[in-house]
Amino acid sequence: MELSLPSITSLVFILLRLILIYHSLLFLTSVKMALVRERRHQQGLRLSLPPLPAADFLQQSHYTALLSAIGPTSPDIESLSDLERLSVIGHGNGGTVYKVRNRKSSSVYALKVLRFDQNTAIRHQAACEAEILKRVDSQFVVKCFAVFDTIGGELCFVMEHMERGSLYDELRVRANLPEDVISGIARSVLRGLQYLHGMQIVHGDIKPSNLLINGKGEVKIADFGVSKIVVGTRNAYDTFMGTCAYMSPERVDPERWNGGNADGFVGDIWSLGVVVLECCVGRYPLIGLGEKPDWAALMCAICFGERPQMPETVSPYFRSFVRRCLEKDWRNRGTVDELLHHPFVNGTFELR
Repeated sequence: MELSLPSITSLVFILLRLILIYHSLLFLTSVKMALVRERRHQQGLRLSLPPLPAADFLQQSHYTALLSAIGPTSPDIESLSDLERLSVIGHGNGGTVYKVRNRKSSSVYALKVLRFDQNTAIRHQAACEAEILKRVDSQFVVKCFAVFDTIGGELCFVMEHMERGSLYDELRVRANLPEDVISGIARSVLRGLQYLHGMQIVHGDIKPSNLLINGKGEVKIADFGVSKIVVGTRNAYDTFMGTCAYMSPERVDPERWNGGNADGFVGDIWSLGVVVLECCVGRYPLIGLGEKPDWAALMCAICFGERPQMPETVSPYFRSFVRRCLEKDWRNRGTVDELLHHPFVNGTFELR
C-alpha cells in the first residue's frame, strides 16, 4: 500500500504534534515541581498582619526587620501622607502604580502599591523585591527612594518617575525602532545588568514592559519582583517565575540544556536578545506572525526552533549581536562584558 504525499505530510504533522505534547507535559511537570519547591521556600515568610502563632513569630520578625532597613532615602519623603496621588500609571502583579506628588516639595514620583490579601506568592515577591531594592543604586536602574508598609497590609514603593512609560508602550506607538536607537537601549540594559550581576543579582524578567524610559529618553531596568540574589558564583537559578516568552532555553527545559548548572545571569542575556530583536521587527520575534503564543508554541520556539529570521536590512553588527544573545546553549552565549564591547553598542544613542 502506497501513501500519497498528503498522507505522509499529515502523518509527519501528527507525529510532530505528539512530540510537542510530550515535551509540553514534561515542561508542565517541571513547572509544577518548581512551584512545589517555591512554596516550600515560602513557608518561612509569614507576612499576614493578624496575630501569628508563636511558631511563626521569628519569620514575621525577619520580614519586619527587612522592611525597617529600607527607610526613606530622599530628604523630602518622611511618610506616605506626604504624597498626593495624581493618576494611575498602570496595574499588574497584584498591585497598582500611581503617579504621585510630594505635597511639600512638588517633586513627582511613581508609587507602586502591592496588596497582599492572602496571596503568599505576592508576599514572597514583595519581600524579594524589597531586599533587592535596598541594595541597588545605579543610573541604569530605576531608583527606589523609600518603602513603606501600611496598616491595611499594603507595601508601597516610592520610585523614580519615568515620564515616558515603558519600552512596551513605546513599541505600541512606534511599532519598531531604528537601529541606532536599539543600540542605545541595548547598551543601557547591558550597563544595568553589569551592575546587577556584579552584585550577584539575577533580574530574571527582562522584557519591554520592565524597561522604563524617562523624559530624557534614558532607558532603565525596573521591576525586581522575580529577581534573585545568587549566593556564590555558580548557584542554579531554578525558579520558573517571570514571563515565559522571554525565558531562555535552560530555564524552560533545564534537562535538555543542562540548566541545573547555569547561574541565571546568562538567562538575562537571552531575554535582552529577544527584546532587541522585538524592537527591530515590531512584534514578539520567536514565533510566526499570527501564531498563537501558547505554552506549547513558546516552548517549541525557544528550545527547538531555528535561529529567528532577521530583516535583510539590518546591519552585520546587529545580526552578530542578536546571535550572540540568542545562543541556545548558555555555555556559548555572550556575556555582559563581551557584549558591552560589541561594535553594535559602541554608540551613545538615546531614545528620541
